[in-house]
This record gives sequence, C-alpha cells and structure tokens, in this order.
Amino acid sequence: MSDALQQGYIKSDLIDGIAHIEFFHPLSNSLPSKLLSELADAISEAGKNEAVKVLLLRSAGERAFCAGASFDELISIQDLDQGKKFFSGFANVINAMRTCPKFIVGRVHGKAVGGAVGLASSVDYCFATKHASVKLSELAVGIGPFVVGPAVERKVGLSGMSELAINATEWRDAEWAHQRGLYYHLHESAEEMDQEIEALLTRLKGFNPEAMRQLKEVFWQGTEHWDQLLADRAAISGELVLSDFTRNAINAFKKK
Repeated sequence: MSDALQQGYIKSDLIDGIAHIEFFHPLSNSLPSKLLSELADAISEAGKNEAVKVLLLRSAGERAFCAGASFDELISIQDLDQGKKFFSGFANVINAMRTCPKFIVGRVHGKAVGGAVGLASSVDYCFATKHASVKLSELAVGIGPFVVGPAVERKVGLSGMSELAINATEWRDAEWAHQRGLYYHLHESAEEMDQEIEALLTRLKGFNPEAMRQLKEVFWQGTEHWDQLLADRAAISGELVLSDFTRNAINAFKKK
C-alpha cells in the first residue's frame, strides 16, 4: 500500500455527551479505504455507546471538507472484487450513519466532491459555510455516483441529484445546496457556524434519547433495503472502474 493510502486519521472524542468524529487526509481530506473503514467503525461505536447523546461529523483543516475517493487507490484496482470492496467503503459509512440510533450533525466548512456529497447527505442535520460548494465528478472519470446517489437523491431530490450527476465537471455553490435542502444553515464563516453548531448540540444532548432514536427511524423510513442496494451499486462502480476509459480519465485528471 502506498504512503498516501496510509496517511490521514480518524479521531473520535467524547466530550460531555457529544461524540466529535473528525477525519483528515493531507490530499484535500480524500478518503482511502482504510479511513473509510475506520470512519464507519467510529460512527457505529458511538451509536452503541450509551454515554453518547449526539454525534458531530467534521473534517480537519480550513480548505476542502472532503475530496471524496482516493484517486491513488482507484487507479490501483485490478479486479472486480477489489473494485466492489473499494466502493463499498462509502456504502458502509453511509449505512453506519443511516442505522446509527443517534442524530448526526454535519459540519461542512469547504468544498465537497463525490463521496463527500454523500456524507453531507447522510448526516441528519447539516451546517455549512458559503465556501461549501458541491460537485459529483464521478461521470467525468468514467464511473458514476452510484453508491452515494441514493443518499444525495434523498436530500436534494431526483432532479437535483441528476443535475449534479450529469453536469459532472461543474461546481454548484453552497447556496444551491442550501436551497435544495442539503445544507440547513449557511454561514459566512466557520467561526459563526461553530457557534450555531455548539448551540444545537447543547440542546440536543438534553433531549429524550428514545424520542430522538424513534424520530431518526421515521426520517430514514423506506431505506431499510440500503444494505443490499448500496452493495449492488458498489458492484456497478467496481466494474466500471476497470475499463480503459476510466483508467485513462483518472490518469489524465491526476496529471492536471
């Protein structure tokens, strides 16, 4: 495994009933399989911990929120099993967020690409700054947003998801995402956003845990089949990533 795929971290801290889960990678907070697996585990463990009342998902740094999948790892995939396993990484994180019995609040301080839009779509309440533009770039490199598509569609509707998926090279600004319900609050600065996040988390940790658990089940009603759905979608992407078209497109992108 290359050095780049070994870098980064997932950090989980429990502070006064709030699980602060943070991810970081030096390449614009991209997420290789190793970090995706650790992130899914951290969310699942926080969900099972009775001391945790609510979760906060954030990334480190001041620039990109998350650049999505690791291109270094994408280009190294050699067969269908590897491809399906790779794309199952984001599927497992989305399903961990979906089945977590606690509310997950998202903090998106910068640009979100590909799988990152899926993460933002899978939290239960999402804050963002005006710098948090979004893009589903998968089609531009020969695949498609198959795995994250259900989560994105659930938040912004089929029309919004289709716009992002088809116009894969264009950014949509944070206001676009806010108007379509991906971001519930939009802030001028990270400092202003963090004040609002702290206020909401403080309120949530004092609410009835059982009421929040049952309310979350209501919010996610109709997604019970997603374990199989996202596995099937991962298989589609896993096959497409082996094509010459995709390999050439990724190599061309990396040279930019």
